[in-house]
Amino acid sequence: MTAPSTSTIETTPAQSNGRPSQAQNQPPKSQKQMTKAERREQQERQRAAKAATKPAGPQPSGSNQKPNQAKKGAPPATATSASVKKGGKGQDGKPTKEMKESTIDDSARGLRIFSHFGLPKPPGPTKGDIHPAIVRLGLQFSEFKIAGANARCIATLTAFKTVIQDYVTPPNNTLSRHLVTHLSPQITHLVSARPMSVTMGNAIRQLKLDISGSDIDLPEQDAKNALCQKIDDYISERIIIAGQVIQETAGTKIKDGDIILTYARSSVVENVLVGAWEDGKQFSVIVVDSRPMLEGKKLLSVLSSMGIPCTYLLLPSIGSVITEVSIVLVGAHSLHSNGAVYSRAGTALVAMMAKRHSVPVVVCCETYKFSETVQLDSFTKNELAPSGDLFNSFPLTRSKDTLTLSKQPNLEILNPLYDLTPPSSITAVVTEVGVIPPSSISSIPLALGRTTL
Repeated sequence: MTAPSTSTIETTPAQSNGRPSQAQNQPPKSQKQMTKAERREQQERQRAAKAATKPAGPQPSGSNQKPNQAKKGAPPATATSASVKKGGKGQDGKPTKEMKESTIDDSARGLRIFSHFGLPKPPGPTKGDIHPAIVRLGLQFSEFKIAGANARCIATLTAFKTVIQDYVTPPNNTLSRHLVTHLSPQITHLVSARPMSVTMGNAIRQLKLDISGSDIDLPEQDAKNALCQKIDDYISERIIIAGQVIQETAGTKIKDGDIILTYARSSVVENVLVGAWEDGKQFSVIVVDSRPMLEGKKLLSVLSSMGIPCTYLLLPSIGSVITEVSIVLVGAHSLHSNGAVYSRAGTALVAMMAKRHSVPVVVCCETYKFSETVQLDSFTKNELAPSGDLFNSFPLTRSKDTLTLSKQPNLEILNPLYDLTPPSSITAVVTEVGVIPPSSISSIPLALGRTTL
């Protein structure tokens, strides 16, 4: 009775599969001859045979664990973390530990709405062949030891002169092609220390044009000397001589007995006031300043040392003196084609207050600060001034070291460095090509006889 039942069990699979017994004697089909269902069935048999050959028992955790097993375990953890972030509470209705940690991390990140502002930070590790002069300049930029559009541009071009003189063209290359590539990491390093200003961008763009236009037949040293001479000419014509022309033009707007108000410190405005005083004009100056940089103190020391009558006050007090002012002279970080002036934070408030009281606002600015972009506010692009301001309390009951303001768990310091003055608040812009109304700032390149700067 046992034998027939055994034979029946052996023949049942063949019959259940619907295959004739002769199919076992046929040669195996190739992958091309198989149908899609047959190929899938063959893969399943191979997986089953592979799983049967593996030893049974628990597998050690570590490198022998299958990658797909780790992936299969990942989704539950992800879902759990997502539910914690979404709900913010555990099963017992109380905030979980992960939620508390994420809250601390969010507060440590600061105000996210201003996260795109350029932060004052030391440059990171050098990547590529960075010249020592560029490394030193990057540190000076990050620490605000060199501040001001003109000072930063002159320092950058001077450092590039050193880089060009120490540059050696590799074999099978030309200076006009390879030097631009060599300067790219130098520029990137400076930008990592502090965002590039409009003046630096215009100067670097002009330098690249001069490099690409170098004569390939010139000896290498002669070509490098010619480039350095062009850098000197750019500094002389577009910055120094332009400032002298602005000094003469703006000086004609100052009359005897005027009360001139200026904000923070601009090297161009400083030269205008010093030149007018040396010409024998009698006037007084009101220096308005603001934290955290208090740049007006340096201007105040220069003017007072020359004997110019000066008054120093902070920005919130401008309403008390604006009615006595004859003219407002301010500098600029950049000029935009829509007539807006991008300058030190607080300039817009000074200009609006002056307009409200019918006081003319004159901006002194060189044309190489012109930008063809249109900027409508100071939020889309800005920087943060360095922190560490001193908050004095009177009477002074604590030492000066304890008055330094620094970030704390519940304190976030926000010091935007620039703001945008609308053209409606500006009376005129004094440049080396003449006195221009804000509505005609876009014509500056044409006044210089070129299509772009």
